[in-house]
Amino acid sequence: MSTRFSFDRQLNHLQQHILRMASMVEIAIYKSVKALTCQDVALAQEVIDGDDAIDEMFSDIEYTIIKIIATQQPIAKDLRMATTGLKIIISLERMADHAVDISKIALKLGDKKLIKPLTKINEMARLTQLMIKDGLDAYVNHDQDKARKMCLYDDDVDYYFREVYEELIVFMENDPETIRQATSLLFVCRYLERIADHATNIGEEVIYLITGHFEEMN
Repeated sequence: MSTRFSFDRQLNHLQQHILRMASMVEIAIYKSVKALTCQDVALAQEVIDGDDAIDEMFSDIEYTIIKIIATQQPIAKDLRMATTGLKIIISLERMADHAVDISKIALKLGDKKLIKPLTKINEMARLTQLMIKDGLDAYVNHDQDKARKMCLYDDDVDYYFREVYEELIVFMENDPETIRQATSLLFVCRYLERIADHATNIGEEVIYLITGHFEEMN
């Protein structure tokens, strides 16, 4: 077996593990917001309990990347492939942490009556999941255009964040009794906004992987 073939196979396996981790993170984000919207404390706890598996996968992939760099001593684009993988899993792990943060808020709110429909928060979550999916598709297919386009969704997430922020401020001004819940929902929006930022980081890393030049997209 040639050294090049062995190295390519390692990179392919690495890519598959990263995609598996990304899928777990997407599901965690979806479940965390669903738990909040449906006031499902059992589902919220499921996300919290499942974070250990994501952390374990992060550690395994990190070890694999370090081993590849140490044993194969890649250069040029091969090295970018390895380091990009490392940066992607760091972003994914932080997204998973924010899914846990949202789930903890869902537990905190429990079955208390929500002060407003969470339509825009659900849309923020949908966009962040789409960004993750498109970012990883761009990574696998070395699709620079797709990486650039997915970064643009960050503007839409920011728009919804400002909309919900302004609405919640009005609630708090008009009824002090809503302050505690409104503040919790503001944190949810902030966590989703941060998830979108991390997804944008993935897009930036994909562009760097393909071109060798870093571009600030956020």
